[in-house]
Amino acid sequence: MKIIVTGRQTHVPAEFAQIAEKKLEKLNKYFKDDAQATVKLKNERDKDKVEVTLTAGGNMFRSEEVDETYQNALDKAIDTLVRQIRKNKTKLEKRLRDASKTELFAETIDYEEEGVFDIRTKSFSVKPMTPEEAILQMNITGHDFYMFRDDRTDEICVVYKRRDKGYGLIIPQK
Repeated sequence: MKIIVTGRQTHVPAEFAQIAEKKLEKLNKYFKDDAQATVKLKNERDKDKVEVTLTAGGNMFRSEEVDETYQNALDKAIDTLVRQIRKNKTKLEKRLRDASKTELFAETIDYEEEGVFDIRTKSFSVKPMTPEEAILQMNITGHDFYMFRDDRTDEICVVYKRRDKGYGLIIPQK
């Protein structure tokens, strides 16, 4: 596993980088050698914040924890990642066992103009996957929506959480 430790507006102690590498190596049993972990340190309001993002095999797992020390926050973040990985693995196994697909319905949403927007831009690679896999990724990242490339149609689609606790799928018209 490749591990990158960086600090945002803070210095990364050399001993912390070694501790982080040692603790993250325990996650190797879940992944092949292509896994990459990024650990970001930040000090917020006299608390230490650790953000761990782990990517492996096209899947992304993310945890963000705040505590009195970086080491305590790192321990909490790794525990959260392990729970996410196990949950994802269990869901995938159950889905493959059941071999049943969940129907997703597209819904039209009307937006009103509200003036000037503060737009934050992110870019990432879009992996071909099924809508069910995209929902799993959305739940793992903790977002309300997830953009992906449909593996059957090769179109860019979006899955999202509905207010009624269901899921929706947005498919572009041709």
